[in-house]
Amino acid sequence: MMRISPEWLSSAPARAVCAALEGGGHQAWFVGGCVRNALLGEEAADLDITTDARPERVIELVEAAGLRAVPTGIEHGTVTVVAEGRGFEVTTFRRDVETDGRRAVVAFSDSMEEDAARRDFTMNALYCGLDGIVVDPVGQGLADLAALRVRFIGDAEERIREDYLRILRFFRFHAWYGGDGIDPEGLAACAALAEGIEGLSRERIGHEIMKLLAAPDPAPAVASMAASGVLMRVLPGANAALLAPLVHLEGHAGEAPDPVLRLAALGGHEGGQPLRLSKPEMRALEALARSVEEGKGAAELGYRLGREMARKALLLRGAVMGAAPAETDFAAIEAGAKATCPVSAKDFMPALEGAALGQALAEAEARWIASGFALTRENLLS
Repeated sequence: MMRISPEWLSSAPARAVCAALEGGGHQAWFVGGCVRNALLGEEAADLDITTDARPERVIELVEAAGLRAVPTGIEHGTVTVVAEGRGFEVTTFRRDVETDGRRAVVAFSDSMEEDAARRDFTMNALYCGLDGIVVDPVGQGLADLAALRVRFIGDAEERIREDYLRILRFFRFHAWYGGDGIDPEGLAACAALAEGIEGLSRERIGHEIMKLLAAPDPAPAVASMAASGVLMRVLPGANAALLAPLVHLEGHAGEAPDPVLRLAALGGHEGGQPLRLSKPEMRALEALARSVEEGKGAAELGYRLGREMARKALLLRGAVMGAAPAETDFAAIEAGAKATCPVSAKDFMPALEGAALGQALAEAEARWIASGFALTRENLLS
């Protein structure tokens, strides 16, 4: 018998939600990521609860207990219950009735076994009650988690056909929770059904890829994506070869994982943007790509991009060139990031205007940068 005792399990909000459901004669089980992470000794981002109570009954019971219920996905059986400011996704046991590779039509169930069978990976089909005892309905989740093996529940191709996003989730979960070897049956199924990715929205694909690239070391998983033909479906023209050197340089420089920087190393800016990213992410991706193409010095990178972005640009350039940046380069970035150009447009007005004004300011700034930020305002205006 496996038992967990994470802090959240004994918290007053968690106990309040479970007590409301169990007090009404229903089951209440924590499931998925929070149970998996507790077994791994990691923090849980979300606390998901599953129950045999139907959504309307969940609302009735939790509101009677003084908790707030928000019907966030009631047609799929999900109610968000807020207790002491913390949200819990409470979902009724379900089984799939019909799937099309993107979404599912579900029917509510009274069976934990049916609910577990429709999940993606064995390590995500682990349940526990308030007593902390872990239940493994598919009979493989605990063993697979202990072995750091990401494995589809049942037939891998069948699970993928239910939702083709599971192809990308397979590689993402391997990057975060997998061991040295990737599950061969899962990899073969992903390769065979890779074409299905093209029916997914760019938002869903982008969200999954950025989560994958945020892993401590996504390089092995991305290499498997490339070998299986999945990477070309997501990022046409992407080159996985630079990712491992970049991850190494990040660690050497003490930089935290940055999915945008890693996407730039893959060539995520080339051939149009097949992923739907936020505007800040797109601007950062384009700035990093330009930093490699333009080849500006470290000090100028610091001046133009700021300290954090310039450091990332220097690491990306190092991965491309196959050489670690020197400490003097990082020092130059620090100096450039603190520098302020001593002249501005008003210094050339009213003598110059329009294009001539822009050209004069650009030339003055270029001379100032070339001098190592040493030229003064008087030097430049003379």
